[in-house]
Amino acid sequence: MDTLSQQHLSKSPIKLALLGILISVTIIGLFKVAGPAAPFALLMLPFALYFTVRFSVIFVILFILFSYFRIHEAFPVLMPLKIPKLLALASLFGIAWHLFLSKKLTPFWHPAHSAFMFFFAWLTLCVMMATNRGMAIEYWSSTLTKVLIMVFVISWWINTPKAFGIARLGIMVSGALIACVAVSNKLNGIGLVEGSRVTISRHLQSQIGDPNDLSLVLLFPVSFLCAELFNKESKTIYRVFAFIALCLVVYGIIATQSRGGLLGVMAIVAYFLARTIKNPVVLVSILGFGLAVLLVAAGISDRQSGGAAESGIDESAMGRIYAWQAAINMALSNPFTGVGVNNFYVNYFFYSPHWDGKNHAVHSTWFQVLGETGFVGISLFATLIATIYRTLKRSGSKVKFCHQANLLVNVQALKAGLIGFVVSGTFLTQAFTWPIYIILSLSIALEQMLQTLSKDTQESRHDS
Repeated sequence: MDTLSQQHLSKSPIKLALLGILISVTIIGLFKVAGPAAPFALLMLPFALYFTVRFSVIFVILFILFSYFRIHEAFPVLMPLKIPKLLALASLFGIAWHLFLSKKLTPFWHPAHSAFMFFFAWLTLCVMMATNRGMAIEYWSSTLTKVLIMVFVISWWINTPKAFGIARLGIMVSGALIACVAVSNKLNGIGLVEGSRVTISRHLQSQIGDPNDLSLVLLFPVSFLCAELFNKESKTIYRVFAFIALCLVVYGIIATQSRGGLLGVMAIVAYFLARTIKNPVVLVSILGFGLAVLLVAAGISDRQSGGAAESGIDESAMGRIYAWQAAINMALSNPFTGVGVNNFYVNYFFYSPHWDGKNHAVHSTWFQVLGETGFVGISLFATLIATIYRTLKRSGSKVKFCHQANLLVNVQALKAGLIGFVVSGTFLTQAFTWPIYIILSLSIALEQMLQTLSKDTQESRHDS
């Protein structure tokens, strides 16, 4: 036994020396290849892994916020840091750790998951049957696969009231940040298109470099801000922040001069006012006056496309009508799969009753789904929307038994967000973008959490 101990001790210094040499060579090699930042990053790696595992939920939420709101594009100084990629790696590591090692991430299946998977499977089939398969596959691999992963990650991982609170706060703060940039650009005349419509980082070909897409991004946090503002049990400081941020976000949407964005804002505000004002005449009068004020403030009549200078039905409206007719023709020609995901624009020439020398976007969620996925696709998409509504309706009933006031604001925010999506979808193309799928994921997570909390409440009552 003594001999074995001596042999072990004699070999340990050799092993330690070899390990030290290996680490030193690795650090020196990284320094030669990537400069002084690489060895520093290597030394910080253990701490980064610890925080990734310890705060996995926060990294997932941050990844969603940066991916959807394009915060790094709104503030270009952040772009060299590659924050979305770093957050994606951190999120994947944290998810894998808690899914396979710590077992803290518990997968489950929800009826809304089934509705989503049926729709996703049909989208995949439509990708294979697309007229321009290359464009469809590229969109499927770059966007839809991320949506698929994040639907399950969000619905499984946002499973506590604290996590919901962080997600809700993150959405509100992110919306306020993007709105500040939009307002600044409007006041300083930066990145305006059509003479008056605001954009952000258009020179960088950002996803929010289009006024309609920017309006869509800003519309998403409106429901969360309104829910916080109308929540009487929220702290005063939170309600003051919600009011200021809501004013900024709405002004940002006004600056985009997007009809869909303005309709979405009115739909969300109408939902919350209807819960307070019971007289329908007063409610309709307030909403009508508010819509008129928004339209005047937006200055839509001054737009170069769709302004008052155009006689009859304006050019913007006729463009949408022609695009919607094209979508109907696409569905009639390909009733099962349409022309394929992300293929409306390139097929516009072949199906539109009017050609002005260039292709056009569909500018409607519903006609986008109809034209690109056929009648089967629009039926599955409508089923998915109905499933989300039923999920939130059940959550509204279950929240009464949890006796936690901060959970009701989540139900109201998601309901208002769904209403805003349905209404704004008339003029905004958002069928395959993040908002509805974030609402879907949070709706699933919320019902699952409420079910667990209500069960725990009932068991505690039974034990007492």
